[in-house]
Amino acid sequence: MKRLILILLLFSVAGPLYAQIDNPADKAKSDATSSVNNNVDNTVDNSVNKAESAIKGLFRKKKKENNQQQTNTQKGNQQAQVAQPSAAGGSTGSIKDYKNYDFITGDKIIFQSQLADESVGEIPSQFTLVHGQMDVQQEDGENVIHVPKGAGATMTPRMKNTSYMPDQFTIELDFKNELFGLEHLMVDFGHRVYYASVAGEIPGMTFSNDGVNWTLGDVEYPDALKDIMKDPMKWHHIAIAINKNTGKIYVDQYRVASVNNLSGQANNVTIDVNGYENSYIKNIRIAAGGINIYKQVTTDNKIILHGILFDVDKATIKPESMGTINGIYSTLQKDPSLKFEIDGHTDNTGDPAHNLTLSQQRADAVKAQLVSMGIDASRLATKGFGDTKPLGPNDSPEGMANNRRVELIKI
Repeated sequence: MKRLILILLLFSVAGPLYAQIDNPADKAKSDATSSVNNNVDNTVDNSVNKAESAIKGLFRKKKKENNQQQTNTQKGNQQAQVAQPSAAGGSTGSIKDYKNYDFITGDKIIFQSQLADESVGEIPSQFTLVHGQMDVQQEDGENVIHVPKGAGATMTPRMKNTSYMPDQFTIELDFKNELFGLEHLMVDFGHRVYYASVAGEIPGMTFSNDGVNWTLGDVEYPDALKDIMKDPMKWHHIAIAINKNTGKIYVDQYRVASVNNLSGQANNVTIDVNGYENSYIKNIRIAAGGINIYKQVTTDNKIILHGILFDVDKATIKPESMGTINGIYSTLQKDPSLKFEIDGHTDNTGDPAHNLTLSQQRADAVKAQLVSMGIDASRLATKGFGDTKPLGPNDSPEGMANNRRVELIKI
């Protein structure tokens, strides 16, 4: 009798709880949890103790989700009250953690993913799905690309030309996995041909929890990054910089690989995710060129920077911006006579008056960060222009991304 009651209770409770999981992201978290709890699909011939354990596991999971939701709400309230640099938007770590970061985004954006207006459940319109399955889902309060468990997905930006990559370029994206850090992720510069190289094409790279495999074979991550990789469902920022035969790979605040033996040409950017578990991708950005701030400042009076990023509609600096900010700091340190006006610019989204205020706040935030690093405030002025000085039309995600920028003007 006790056994029958427990079995009936198990199915009456488990059914409604699992029926609430409409979002694949929630299902991913549920699957990860159920791998350590007893599965509700086990046969009724299993012992009563297993049924009891499953029931307790379900309630523990529900309680944990409620506590986590409450904690996230409290954190959000704290961030709203105190404007400070945060890890929002994809990166793991804080601005302090990125103090030695030296990655700088290229000087012209040629592709920028924009998922906010995409329909949940549909294939993102900016990408060609070469193989497998993917869709847009809500994760952490925003639209992201979801690669479901199963077939995985191979995707490439939908561009007018199939070969659009210059000799010098940068790639950035944010990635997280339901069970591992960066397991089962590959970035290629044409379609991957397994177990063989493609003549005339730069070889692609494979990421794992322990390291990255590229032209020098397996390169291990530093121990601190390996520890971070043990946590599931945590966003990681990947940055890649290539200039002809040289290449660098960054994961979060660490440079994890540097090579000078590249050969061939990059035709396009193809992202391949194996479907061993649910994975999520966002903020994919490809830029042409690269910037040496110190070299450029000796020849030009104005430097256009796309590597200083902010939280959406805020003046909160993202940690991965520190590569560019460190470049500005180093330039000011090398030449004590230099003085800059820091100009903030936005795209034309939203109210023009609001954009003007926001651009000023962002310029002020960059100045405040440099002053906190030791630069004399008298060497820095700021000005916000909002959307009044676009570099080009705001008619595409790439055009808007190029218009969102910080400029340095020598004074």
